Amino acid sequence: MTRQYGNPSQHYSRDSPTVGNTSPQLRGDGEAVSLIETVYTNATDDPSKVTLPQWFAANTGSCQEKRVAQHLSTRDIEFFLPVYRTISRWKNGLRATIERPLFPGYVFVRIDRTEKVRVLELPGVLSIIGAGREPISLPTEEIQALREASELMNLEPHAYLNAGSSARVLRGPLSGMTGIVVRRKNKTRLVLSVDLIMKSVSVEIAEQDLEPVHAHLAIAMPRETQSSVKEDLTPSIPVVE
Repeated sequence: MTRQYGNPSQHYSRDSPTVGNTSPQLRGDGEAVSLIETVYTNATDDPSKVTLPQWFAANTGSCQEKRVAQHLSTRDIEFFLPVYRTISRWKNGLRATIERPLFPGYVFVRIDRTEKVRVLELPGVLSIIGAGREPISLPTEEIQALREASELMNLEPHAYLNAGSSARVLRGPLSGMTGIVVRRKNKTRLVLSVDLIMKSVSVEIAEQDLEPVHAHLAIAMPRETQSSVKEDLTPSIPVVE
């Protein structure tokens, strides 16, 4: 996930005005919330102005991610809060498995952009990431890939990384996604970055499930043409140690 976005320091604040009265009808709780109604009524009743919900990154206060998720669930707003499990050792020597947010300080929400105030007014929400007054949406396919990967693969937080040797995943839940290859303890990991919020996660992956991404080819040729010349390229993928 290396798509470039605006500066994350630019937010849409809860004080900004809203327009329209579109209201998405959602239900469920936790990460399994599902959209049950996709028809929206605008004040103008103009079909050309009907918009569909999109994914946005809501910035939360410190350690407020789960609290915000509870408020979203109560208000039937679809959200995604990816977590990872870690072992914590208590002072008495006992160990406990704790779930922590993969992207500290952020919860992803799926709303119509005219309904952002529904999120901004929630306790614990500081802003929706965007440029100036306009929130910036995240690609649905990237959120969907993250959701599937978080259920099937062991994702871990990683220092934000947006430069290095890129590779594309050939198969599995992350098929089609592009990330940066790193090496840890003689194992290959792929770092996936959400540039909008300048956060990264990494996942262990078999090297045979990756193909190198060559920047000059990506710019000069369409993907179909790249496939036809792939045999002429060096098969090994350089990694960041």
